[in-house]
Amino acid sequence: MRVLWIPLVYLVIAHWDIALPTVNVHYSKAGQDEFRYIWNVQDRIYKGGMRPGGGAMDNGFLFPDDEFFMEFSWWSKKGGRNHCISITPRWPNTDIYLDADGNIDARKESGTDVDRLKKCQWDMAKP
Repeated sequence: MRVLWIPLVYLVIAHWDIALPTVNVHYSKAGQDEFRYIWNVQDRIYKGGMRPGGGAMDNGFLFPDDEFFMEFSWWSKKGGRNHCISITPRWPNTDIYLDADGNIDARKESGTDVDRLKKCQWDMAKP
């Protein structure tokens, strides 16, 4: 009977990320610039890049506490305006769509979960 637990434990460990709320940022195929970004999820920080038609994603916490935060900052590789948003992830997915200029597409039909976004606390750049 104990042998049956081994595959179950392996399955849970291997697919733990499925249970976490995921934030997906989608960059328009019509974009002209490559963007650089920084994810900051409760001080778990990493950097990356997005090309037109690409995107970025990260996971929140399954049981966030009152001090949980998730911020996403992005800017054009060529320079220009910096963007920053604070995100409250919703399980299973929160989607953010960027238009061709790299601005958040907040139109109702865009699919952006605007109700999960707010201005970053440390950065005065408008989302």
